[in-house]
Amino acid sequence: MRKKISRGDVFMKYKVVLEKEQGGGYSVYVPELPGCASQGETRQKAIKNIKEAIHLYCWSVKQDRESLQKSHVMIRDVSVPFNKA
Repeated sequence: MRKKISRGDVFMKYKVVLEKEQGGGYSVYVPELPGCASQGETRQKAIKNIKEAIHLYCWSVKQDRESLQKSHVMIRDVSVPFNKA
């Protein structure tokens, strides 16, 4: 069941890493939330599943009266030379 979005809702944005698996399907994880990972048969299903995993992760942190820590994860593009043989 979908929760109705209300005016006071707060949204958090997370970067996720989506990887195509050799045997089919996709795995996905959140570098900023250690241990927060999921999978799905399609990219759309994997994204849907990781959103639920993030929600449960944040709920668990709140239940334990902890706070989400500021991330130290940095994602950058890096260029390296590539010489064709």
